[in-house]
Amino acid sequence: MALLINDYCINCDVCEPECPNGAISMGPEIYQIDPHKCTECVGHYDEPQCQQVCPVECIPFNPEWRESKEELLAKYQRLQALAKMP
Repeated sequence: MALLINDYCINCDVCEPECPNGAISMGPEIYQIDPHKCTECVGHYDEPQCQQVCPVECIPFNPEWRESKEELLAKYQRLQALAKMP
């Protein structure tokens, strides 16, 4: 699953710089997570870093975006390949 940021977000700005994939950005009112870029930190860390630093615990798993560890790892590998392209 990808993660999502819910309405409890206080816009504290700590999650965005922690995302190794650049999946977190400011939305119209609160931060948001691009599920196409979110790998739950698979390939980078053992646990999602945004969840670790969030002071209000507003970053649950997105039940509408289910992915296995294998799918998340494949997404990580695709994103890494794209990042290396000129």
